[in-house]
Amino acid sequence: MSIATIAQEQVNRIVWNQHHDPFEILGSHAIEQNGKKVWAVRAYLPNASAAWVIVPQERQEYPMQPVHHPHFFECTIETPELANYQLRIQEGEHERVIYDPYAFRSPGLTEFDLHLFAEGNHHRIYEKLGAHATEIDGVKGVYFAVWAPNARNVSLLGDFNLWDGRKHQMRKGSTGVWELFIPEIGVGAHYKYEIKNFEGHIYEKSDPFAFQQEPRPKTASIVTDLSSYQWNDEDWIEKRRHADPLTQPVSVYELHLGSWLHASSAEPPTLPNGETEPVVIVSELKPGARFLTYRELADRLIPYVKDLGYTHVELLPIAEHPFDGSWGYQVTGYYAPTSRFGSAEDFMYFVDQCHQNGIGVIVDWVPGHFPKDGHGLAFFDGTHLYEHADPRKGEHKEWGTLVFNYNRNEVRNFLAANALFWFDRYHIDGIRVDAVASMLYLDYCRKEGEWVTNQYGGRENLEAADFLRQVNHLIFSYFPGVLSIAEESTSWPMVSWPTYTGGLGFNLKWNMGWMHDMLDYFSMDPWFRQFHQNNITFSMWYNHSENFMLALSHDEVVHGKSNMIGKMPGDRWQKMANVRCLFTYMFAHPGKKTMFMSMEFGQWSEWNVWADLEWQLLQFEPHQQLKQFFKELNQLYRSEPSLYTQDFAREGFDWIDCSDNRHSVVSFIRRDKDSDNFIVVICNFTPQPHSHYRIGVPEKGFYTELFNSDARQYGGSNMGNLGGKWTDDWSMHNRPYSLDLCLPPLGVLMFKLDKEKTAEALGY
Repeated sequence: MSIATIAQEQVNRIVWNQHHDPFEILGSHAIEQNGKKVWAVRAYLPNASAAWVIVPQERQEYPMQPVHHPHFFECTIETPELANYQLRIQEGEHERVIYDPYAFRSPGLTEFDLHLFAEGNHHRIYEKLGAHATEIDGVKGVYFAVWAPNARNVSLLGDFNLWDGRKHQMRKGSTGVWELFIPEIGVGAHYKYEIKNFEGHIYEKSDPFAFQQEPRPKTASIVTDLSSYQWNDEDWIEKRRHADPLTQPVSVYELHLGSWLHASSAEPPTLPNGETEPVVIVSELKPGARFLTYRELADRLIPYVKDLGYTHVELLPIAEHPFDGSWGYQVTGYYAPTSRFGSAEDFMYFVDQCHQNGIGVIVDWVPGHFPKDGHGLAFFDGTHLYEHADPRKGEHKEWGTLVFNYNRNEVRNFLAANALFWFDRYHIDGIRVDAVASMLYLDYCRKEGEWVTNQYGGRENLEAADFLRQVNHLIFSYFPGVLSIAEESTSWPMVSWPTYTGGLGFNLKWNMGWMHDMLDYFSMDPWFRQFHQNNITFSMWYNHSENFMLALSHDEVVHGKSNMIGKMPGDRWQKMANVRCLFTYMFAHPGKKTMFMSMEFGQWSEWNVWADLEWQLLQFEPHQQLKQFFKELNQLYRSEPSLYTQDFAREGFDWIDCSDNRHSVVSFIRRDKDSDNFIVVICNFTPQPHSHYRIGVPEKGFYTELFNSDARQYGGSNMGNLGGKWTDDWSMHNRPYSLDLCLPPLGVLMFKLDKEKTAEALGY
């Protein structure tokens, strides 16, 4: 029988799971015994009745003996070197042979990795922390690393150890990162971290850096390899790298993947195309309905969006989240695309297919708050690690969520690297940052006495502002040509200005003021609109202060606000005409465009996250016509550089007349950046047509009517100008020439000077 080489107290620390570095006790250790160098091999094997050490190079087994505890085993082996030994373990009537995890001491993180992470500058920390299939000393396995600096102990739980935290205790490094390599497991293994604080309380946590998690309601993380997918979008990425999105057409179709369309478990539905009766009922899903997978969405959604002419899709948050009703905005798995719709590789396929079909992908990103779910980031290591300890800083009471502590380097690193991760590993083309205002203001949705000022006595969250600057600087440094869009609803200055000028560094900001003004205006009876002309014109007073995106989003069709068509006054015809009028004005107005799914065919009901869109409406002609309207509006927008190349330059917009409030009519010019082309836009916001309405124009000739929102094919009255009008030599609105136009009711017209026809007629 071997003589114990270790004290009872040391064994107890392992058995009771109280050792911060089990490698000091377990594994192989060179010691001197009777004047000779020998190897002491120790293993804590709960449930084992006997164990042996197998030395492959000697083809010999050495029996281990219990020491100080019936399941703590040890033996001494006299051999020059001991590497890659194995343990044969007897558990009842069963035996198994394993490599000893504590024989592998090669760290996955270098001192430089830890240094960068501690200062908040490890931009690819997701390649180090988390779970990574790898090979050490010729043995394949998974390396695990988790940041939990205030934990007393951390163990791995998984299907590989029957979820027993005694079997795989992790080692703590100097910076609070715990690590362990487990041999002979691989991709697909389910795991969690068992974290103990110094009071002995146990927390079972999902991996913050996991690349995949189990579908809800389960919460385990899954070892995943993100390097196996073969991308086919090199041309798209290269073209994007050299493009300036601010001078490109950007028309975004915002959607929630889980409620765009469901499938029957028996037979998946065909793509809704407006030509056949739909297969799914929206108000209540059929029994057996399920989510479409990422691959099915690629087959159905991409052709639909492509046919409508949108340049991008924007996905409500697809990072893993436990509750469907949060729409994805309460994230627990920041590095894991939700498994509701398939695997990480399936999501890569979806993005790849979007790119091959000329569609960019924007994802909603939520760095402002996270939920309190027990398996998530809240109280992660038994302390307020990711969130502020002070509830006056650390809790959003209105949302029931917690606020990230942007003052902690590692927390900033976790989030900044996460933003880069989605661009790096999933090739996305942009992020839309949710609830930026809630990040920027310490008193956001807080009453007096429920918040703390910054160091200067103000209400600005300076750490959050610096964090946003850091993120945007990194995004555009690594991935030129992408979009970073702020949902910011206040007057915080320079949101979309570069960081080197003191801005927050976004390249677009949602124009929430324009959205509110438009919806207030269009909800009025048209007779009253004459008293609110400022709603239409005010946006141009501040348009050049930021790079604005005009957005009519999911937030405007929920919580009793009605869908777009329901907001409009009048009978059914007028409601449809108002919707066409609003969106044509939106596409003619400077700024990039975003609209939410269902608006394109005139859904009546509010968005219901638990059901489908009202696809059955497409069997009716008015809804088919509205869908055709959006298709042709997108085609026009993308084909006319005057409508997008100078969205953010003063030279790109010029009022013709913004003061005719008596008729509720406005007219203006949009100009191209790279040519002398321009488009004349005139909007009639009342049901009263005008047979002779004159506006001034800058050049003489024939103006082709490019677009008429009142056209018959869209369901309108078909009033117009017979394809175009010649100018009259009458000056008007400080312009040398003018057009005598017929303005349709609730209609928007766009005209373009036909230079060839003009030159031919005038003999140029």
